[in-house]
Amino acid sequence: MIRFASLGSGSAGNGLVVQAGRSCVLVDCGFTIQETVARLARLGLTPSDLDGLLITHEHGDHIGSSAAFARKHGVRAYMTPGTRLAAKDPHYPSLHEFQAETPVAIGDLEVRPFTVPHDAREPSQFVFHDGTHRLALLTDAGHVSPHMMATVDGVDGILLECNHDEALLANGPYPRALKRRVGGGYGHLSNVSATRLLNAIDRTRLQHVIGMHLSERNNTPELARQALADGLCCTPEEVVLATQADGFGWRELR
Repeated sequence: MIRFASLGSGSAGNGLVVQAGRSCVLVDCGFTIQETVARLARLGLTPSDLDGLLITHEHGDHIGSSAAFARKHGVRAYMTPGTRLAAKDPHYPSLHEFQAETPVAIGDLEVRPFTVPHDAREPSQFVFHDGTHRLALLTDAGHVSPHMMATVDGVDGILLECNHDEALLANGPYPRALKRRVGGGYGHLSNVSATRLLNAIDRTRLQHVIGMHLSERNNTPELARQALADGLCCTPEEVVLATQADGFGWRELR
């Protein structure tokens, strides 16, 4: 069984907890140390419960206080060499540098990193495997590549970015350069992209699909729910979204 929960998801900070058997990892640490500890406590966890800290890329809402958190609590960090080189604070007490597509074993969890098109040094996302079930994390990607689609095909759960509505972004308050970045091929996945991905993959094993990393200015929960519902052939009321303030509570793949 894999269980998972979010500390929060959005441009103000990200964190995801994934647990299988006796092993528990935190993916990204985009909050302060104090806030991370508080949000872990909401899930009944302490830093001592963590067997690893995986970092997707060096942007502040993901890497955040991870180095200081790892030093204070003695947690081993995992990231690509490019992410380490781009980190403002690269001083981790214990660090494992992984290569995309090469599985990493962390106790009872197998973690498969995969590359995504994003404007970072060497970004990655992850598929978690407990031997039976697969959970995919897919955010912070500017477009859906064939490789990404193949990687998440047939998974049991997917945490999928629905960052922006294309019309809201185009007509919204962001400066032109930021609009180009967010909506470009190395920015963030739109609602339409999320729908198309879900339409294209094998969904027969899917138990959970959760919308992630919603923009507060360029999206609405209603639009994101409708996009995922269109991809899943369900009603918007059945769709779950992660929030910035609360993330989402524990979910299970059985």
